[in-house]
Amino acid sequence: MSLINDIKQPISAELNLFESKFREAMKSSVPLLDTIMTYIVKRKGKQVRPMFVFYCAKLFEGINDSTYRGASMVELLHTATLVHDDVVDDSDERRGFFSINALWKNKIAVLVGDYLLSKGLLLSVKNKDFHLLEIISEAVQAMSEGELLQIEKTRNLNLSEEVYFDIIKKKTASLIASCCAIGAASAGATPEQIKQMHLFGEKIGIAFQIKDDLLDYGDDDIGKPHGIDIKEKKLTLPIIYTINNADKETRRFIINSIKNYNTDKKRVAEVIRYVNEHDGIAYTRKAMLRHKEEALEILNSISQNEFADKLKLLVNYIIDREK
Repeated sequence: MSLINDIKQPISAELNLFESKFREAMKSSVPLLDTIMTYIVKRKGKQVRPMFVFYCAKLFEGINDSTYRGASMVELLHTATLVHDDVVDDSDERRGFFSINALWKNKIAVLVGDYLLSKGLLLSVKNKDFHLLEIISEAVQAMSEGELLQIEKTRNLNLSEEVYFDIIKKKTASLIASCCAIGAASAGATPEQIKQMHLFGEKIGIAFQIKDDLLDYGDDDIGKPHGIDIKEKKLTLPIIYTINNADKETRRFIINSIKNYNTDKKRVAEVIRYVNEHDGIAYTRKAMLRHKEEALEILNSISQNEFADKLKLLVNYIIDREK
């Protein structure tokens, strides 16, 4: 049995039921929409977000109908943002599959995103899950703000660590934080416990994004560094740390390389070498592990049951991943 299947095992029945409820929530009487919804369902990933929702519910009074709706809301609203992101980024692929805009063009993709968004909103409103709707709506707002903040701040390649963490907290961590808070809120947790679970998820989300930054540099002997972030002129933590701690000449070389030579393989390789030599990777890895440990401390303070142990395995799985 693979590690992810082992982690899923205690909630496998709930995940299967969730899949059927989620498919039902996406149905449409419009044939074109129904075809696209079927395509989206077939492209589903490892169910990491629903797993966070369900395991966080298990820390308290357990999974109920509200938990299933909360997990569906997360998936519907998150999928809507991904469909729109692919249009914004002019991306033809998503997880190795053709994106919606690649197959059905931008106009239809935008409308599909709107449809998914409305489905998520209606699911909560019809069932009066307003407390869950507030949590996920705040996450969607934060994700949009994070994307816009990144566009605004990276134009001049002048990004501080403080701004970087603000961006990834909004862009990536807000969604995992909402999964954890929704799971807890659906299962009778107190406002303080919901707040703590939100903070737990936020720290996990930050560690997850930092891991993504490291993977671009071939972290943990995964293979040759990709340098994709550099080619896309993204300032991630390894680069930010290196720029802020290197001498003027090195700093000028790195910024000039990213601005004007980001498609030159030799220059990109040289930047990656500088990052390694100036401890950018080591510093970034420490930051990732710090956020992970802080998250696990929060979890230990809330629960020590068997489901907390599985949640820890899930945390380790997404942060120790190799791709």
